[in-house]
Amino acid sequence: MTSDSGSGGQSRPDGVAPGTGGDQQVPTCYRHPGRETYVSCVRCERYACPDCMRAASVGQQCVECVGEGARSTRQARTTFGGRPAATAVVTWTLVAINVAMFLVIWVRPGIVNDLEMLGYASYTPGGPMHGVAAGEWYRLITSAFVVPGASLSGLGLMDILFNMWALVFVGPALEGLLGRVRFLAVYLLSAVGGAVMYYFLAPQNVFAAGASGAIFGLFGAWFVVSRRLRVDTRGIVILIAINLALSFFFHNIIAWQDHIGGLLTGALLTAAYAYAPRKNRTVIQVAATVAVVALIAIAIVVRNGQLTSGVV
Repeated sequence: MTSDSGSGGQSRPDGVAPGTGGDQQVPTCYRHPGRETYVSCVRCERYACPDCMRAASVGQQCVECVGEGARSTRQARTTFGGRPAATAVVTWTLVAINVAMFLVIWVRPGIVNDLEMLGYASYTPGGPMHGVAAGEWYRLITSAFVVPGASLSGLGLMDILFNMWALVFVGPALEGLLGRVRFLAVYLLSAVGGAVMYYFLAPQNVFAAGASGAIFGLFGAWFVVSRRLRVDTRGIVILIAINLALSFFFHNIIAWQDHIGGLLTGALLTAAYAYAPRKNRTVIQVAATVAVVALIAIAIVVRNGQLTSGVV
């Protein structure tokens, strides 16, 4: 890079714009030939009018050099390789979706039957079979966004209040550390991972719904991140222990299988994100995400075969 002159740009000794030939005595903007200018870019030395110039740390640069410099500048990254974000957009979007679904189900509770987690069963004696094994695989994720018995009182309200409180409690910090894409991957795969463990361990004709699997996945992620950053983990350990204890104590109304599956999925995936070496970090993190998705897919296929063949 050449040094700056007192006028903020450079002038050719002969006063001729580069590339314009020797006939033209007054230099013009390389983008607007009709505009006269005596200021040139400190990088490429082309003359440019004020509209095509941008202030730089040294002198002024044309818009093309500014763009080229931005592309060549290394982008800032979060602690674990994600792109930094000023606001927790993903967290608040997830909160909005969950609350919106709660209100929809409050108005039309019947749609829960089409979205809740169900292995392989019929809603009516002799009726058609429903559930994941019947091809309704989408229940593995939609069940994380519905609340059974949604109302402004009772278990449904308590469920949505706790889950959204927990999401707001740990979500913004995790999103800031992991980045939006990795944070969303942990949330969604934790939700599916919890549903898959419920699919294996719970009775095939007992439904389940709620965001608890995803929330426990975030708890597991927060524990791993805290260990990686060497900060106190006692608070999150106590929170996990209390909620797991409640899950087993009220096992007849709380899907403890979903909680454990989400916790393990979130912790394992976040461990891959947090402990990936800096060299080829993104490649390793993507590979870990694909591996988790593949394991979940294999588990679903195996369980489908068990249920449809009568092996429970």
